[in-house]
Amino acid sequence: MRIVSLLASGTEIVCGLGAGKDLVGRSHECDNPDWIKRLPICTWPAFDVEMSSRAINAEVSRRIRANEPLYYIDAELIARLDPDLLITQEHCDVCAVTPRDVARDGCQDLARQALALSAGTVRGIYDGIFAVGNAIDRVAAARGLVADIQQNIDNVHRAVRRKSAPTVVALEWTDPVFPMGNWGPELVEAANGKLLLGKKGEHSQVTSWARVREADPAFLIVAPCGYNLSRSMREIPILEALPGWFELSAVKNGRVAFADGNKFFNRSGTTIADTVEIIAEIVHGCRLQRRWEGSAWQRYTPVEKKRALQLAHL
Repeated sequence: MRIVSLLASGTEIVCGLGAGKDLVGRSHECDNPDWIKRLPICTWPAFDVEMSSRAINAEVSRRIRANEPLYYIDAELIARLDPDLLITQEHCDVCAVTPRDVARDGCQDLARQALALSAGTVRGIYDGIFAVGNAIDRVAAARGLVADIQQNIDNVHRAVRRKSAPTVVALEWTDPVFPMGNWGPELVEAANGKLLLGKKGEHSQVTSWARVREADPAFLIVAPCGYNLSRSMREIPILEALPGWFELSAVKNGRVAFADGNKFFNRSGTTIADTVEIIAEIVHGCRLQRRWEGSAWQRYTPVEKKRALQLAHL
């Protein structure tokens, strides 16, 4: 079988089912496992994604209103790759290529089968795994993969369930502010955290910074959609400029974490068990399989303090 996945989580799922060798093409966002980056890239963003968070949000909103694409698809390349299966998603118009994008670029007939995943909850993620397993004739592998993910999440939960559950706000975007939604609240709950903003199974919605200040969580996790750890850290000056940032309990107590939102917090794939473990490490200091700090997340240090430390070591 020949598979082109235009969805990062779809690529993870195919590999998790032991069918990575069948992948012949990927999206520009597919990066896990690392060897996937050697595959031909079939998509690219339709605008400059290195703009500021506010500019990106404005451009995305403008393009949606104008019915302009967020992504371009290389139809000629996909035709040459001759896939049996083309994987996209229909959960979010913003985060990855959708069936509408495929139709707009004339790609709907380039594969013998098209599969659009939709995952608003953890259950939806499992359903996506079963859907891919069914499409590539790996149903037993899908059952095993889901069982493994569930077991790993349960292991984390058992390790922290007797600890006091701290309040948490997790941000999916910073400018404007979007609290985490969809499956994120379930992952926070599994790590024995109490999420204050954002609702399970619902799309993330813009909110005011005043609401975050009113919530004043014990922990604040900043994991913008599509941003890796280094890109997430670039949001620090934006947040530090917000009124009352330094008065937040999480800031004063050193309980702000910047994280790899792209790979762990916003992706409906096989990394969700890792995400639960990461959250448990952030809010409880609990480490099970490995240390995630430094690779998946980093503790926030105010810019002024960081400069003082640098000067002290000159």
